[in-house]
Amino acid sequence: MNRSPCEIPAAEELNRELMAIINSSSDGLFVCRADGTVIRVNPASERLHGIRAEEIIGRNIEELVEEGFVERSATLDAIRTGQPVSVLQHHDGRKLLSTGNPVFDDRGQLVLAVTTVRDVTEMDRMQRELEEQGVRNSQFREQMLTLQQEQLVAKQVIARSPEMLTVLGQAIRVGGAESTVLILGESGSGKGLLVDLIHSNSRRSKGPLIKLNCGAIPDTLIESELFGYEKGAFTGADGSKPGYFEMADGGTLFLDEVAELPPPSQVKLLRFLEDGNIARLGGTTSRKVDVRILAATHRDLSQMVEEGGFRLDLYYRLNVIPMQVPPLRERRECILPLLRHYIDFFAEKSGVHRRLSRAAVDTLIDYPYPGNVRELMNLCERLVVMSETEMIGLVDLPPSILQQTDAQHLVPVHWQEGDGLQEIVAEVEREVLSAAKERFASQAEIAQALGVNQSTIARKLRRYSL
Repeated sequence: MNRSPCEIPAAEELNRELMAIINSSSDGLFVCRADGTVIRVNPASERLHGIRAEEIIGRNIEELVEEGFVERSATLDAIRTGQPVSVLQHHDGRKLLSTGNPVFDDRGQLVLAVTTVRDVTEMDRMQRELEEQGVRNSQFREQMLTLQQEQLVAKQVIARSPEMLTVLGQAIRVGGAESTVLILGESGSGKGLLVDLIHSNSRRSKGPLIKLNCGAIPDTLIESELFGYEKGAFTGADGSKPGYFEMADGGTLFLDEVAELPPPSQVKLLRFLEDGNIARLGGTTSRKVDVRILAATHRDLSQMVEEGGFRLDLYYRLNVIPMQVPPLRERRECILPLLRHYIDFFAEKSGVHRRLSRAAVDTLIDYPYPGNVRELMNLCERLVVMSETEMIGLVDLPPSILQQTDAQHLVPVHWQEGDGLQEIVAEVEREVLSAAKERFASQAEIAQALGVNQSTIARKLRRYSL
């Protein structure tokens, strides 16, 4: 087919453009015919392989492999398989990634094989550096976590879950700042613990830490308690009295349940956060105090703002560094250490020895603790005081806990490490009898169900105080 005079310059221009693209590529480029004859090599290939194009153009790729030009040819593999092939080659201490791609004509016949070559030596080095850096970062994080845990142990802080350890680590870091902190979380989840950590790790640690539950003071008294009052400020004010802000001067003031502050007190708190000044109730002058504010609430302050129950500007002033304390049900790794700690604590306080059976432990771990750590503490005190034997079992647990778990359907088959066979049998027997007593109406029915005499049941019930 003859080309028109206009098509020839256009084809030449296109060829020049293609050559410019091929020659300017930073990746090496080999082009071979279907029989393996090399027809084009770009400058990057010359540089990567340390050869000149005229040395290999016109030669067959199989000859070059036999002569050791490359260990393995992606071009040759692509020609043989008719599929794209990638090969990692080593040449003069460098790593080269060669990718051969077969090219077919309209009839599906192989006409060319185009191979790109990329130097991945630098990429490989960077990857190793990133991996090494990742290892160092991981080691650093482990060291920091260890240091944080040592600090927590020194302060008798009990935490095992990653979520809680993260929050406690944040509290330690936040201690070094002067920013206002807003601690969010359910009642009893440990917000006060974070306050202690923040204060003890701050430059104010030698100053006072004053705590005030805003929800425990009537609206009519909260302002005078916070900011103090002068003589005659109200009926019964026979003298002046400093407020919590003045008592916390040089230290930290913790406002628990800050969402319960009435509107007038919100205004005065906002004013302090803006300029650091307070005025006593009934006073005519203001005074500057050096106090860091930590606040906490179990309520949704953003929703209260939308509903008009809390000032938007005060919310932004308090919410400089928000921290969320996860509820106990979301950090189950903490439950068993907490149980053991408080059982031991209250047992020592009461002068008795108490320990939990395996069945009781399993049940208490499954319980959701709507009252969080505070509920767990109260429960441990109750179990220590009310249990008549050293081993606290299922029978000692409150019905409200048994009803929310599967414990009432279980007969324990596990035991504490160190128990002898006699103790294990006694514990299982006690739990079986306890469950049977709940299920059957009389000792006779229990005896019939368990296949023993009624007198045996009566004797064992007395033995286990059931």
